[in-house]
Amino acid sequence: MKTWRLLKLDVHGAFMNMAIDEAIVTGRIDGSVPNTLRFYRWKPSAVSVGRFQDVFNEVHVENCKRCGVDIVRRTTGGGTVYHDSEDEITYSVVAEEKDFGTTDVVYAYNTICNGLIEASKILGVNADFNPGDPKNCPNIAINGKKISGSAQFHKGGVLLQHGTFLLNADLEKMFTFLRVPWAKTVNDVVCVAQERLTSIRKELNRSVDVQEAYEALIQGFQKALRIELEEQPLTTHEQQLALEFEKEKFSTDNWNLKGTAIATYQ
Repeated sequence: MKTWRLLKLDVHGAFMNMAIDEAIVTGRIDGSVPNTLRFYRWKPSAVSVGRFQDVFNEVHVENCKRCGVDIVRRTTGGGTVYHDSEDEITYSVVAEEKDFGTTDVVYAYNTICNGLIEASKILGVNADFNPGDPKNCPNIAINGKKISGSAQFHKGGVLLQHGTFLLNADLEKMFTFLRVPWAKTVNDVVCVAQERLTSIRKELNRSVDVQEAYEALIQGFQKALRIELEEQPLTTHEQQLALEFEKEKFSTDNWNLKGTAIATYQ
């Protein structure tokens, strides 16, 4: 059984969260760090947009500014996501593509998302893998309602997949920040979203604290990926890279609003 590094659950702002993920990818490409599973939360709450999305089509930018909600562009594709500081755990997997035994993207999604499915089972609910379609990345759902969305990025033979695990979902708050072009009011989209989104709390009809969910996720990923996790910190080099990526890329308007960055950091 292979051993992967576990980066224990931590809390950062949106720009540093994305910078750390990219620093790990860089380290994995050059072979200085092992395959890594990371868990993190967001403070303050944030909206992340997919690599090729138009922020102003997807986000109520002024609402975010008024409420202190950060906006960050991911290196991964996929759609726009609201990350609540209290109601979500985010995971990221950084690993060599060859360790999944295939170059099939959906297969890799399925393998990794099985970690979330196993974690859900530990918590007491049965979730299923949804392979997605041309407009939607693969995700996991409970009774047809999405509880976790994920997105990928591939570079130098290394895969980054990161995604959400919803402990609770305040849909009215969520769609105060996410723009849905056809909706005239927040209530319009909430009524639709109630039929499409769910959370661990809603399915269990009880609160699940962060520590309980975190422990379930660790167990779930170990089982699904058939790995042992060994807790280790970021290396000094990764920490330095993350600071550079945060400053030069993820905290800049050029990247977040326009999708362009200094060439060194693309």
